[in-house]
Amino acid sequence: MLIAQKEEVRVNEEIKASKVRLIDVDGAQLGIYTVRDALRIAGERGQDLIEIAPQAKPPVCKILDFGKFKYEQQKREKIQRKNQQVSLLKEIRLHPNTDVHDFEFKAKHALNFLEEGNKVKVVVMFKGRELAYTEQGEELLNKFVEKVQDVAKVEVPIRLEGKNMTVILIPSKMKSKK
Repeated sequence: MLIAQKEEVRVNEEIKASKVRLIDVDGAQLGIYTVRDALRIAGERGQDLIEIAPQAKPPVCKILDFGKFKYEQQKREKIQRKNQQVSLLKEIRLHPNTDVHDFEFKAKHALNFLEEGNKVKVVVMFKGRELAYTEQGEELLNKFVEKVQDVAKVEVPIRLEGKNMTVILIPSKMKSKK
């Protein structure tokens, strides 16, 4: 099993390029230097040489304190995780002959899921000869979409996939979770 490893930042002697574009602590560009000269300049200032853009030609290195760099990087990642919106896909299963009460009950659940900010996949499952009456399933899904249209919109339209007919709904307005 392969585990994706996060690319580690190269520091000081780990930098493999022969020449680098050097940036000062305050963000001013110093120019293109050999790695040895860049390390000497960083050493004179009591800082580390950190490769911040290894894919650039020549690679970009910055003179910074490595501890401070790691701290700021962790802070940025934490803010990104905090602002990330997690959306789950909830599934509601129906049959072409689902009763009115069951339909209402499942529609109410779908409304709750959508208000929480989750996607909802509504599936009408056909058994045996019911597959000959796909228009009943399509009617049921259209009725379901109509029932939740004030809080949801259709992301993936109604389609038949094997013995299942599906539609995927997403919340029309994203509300923040309490």
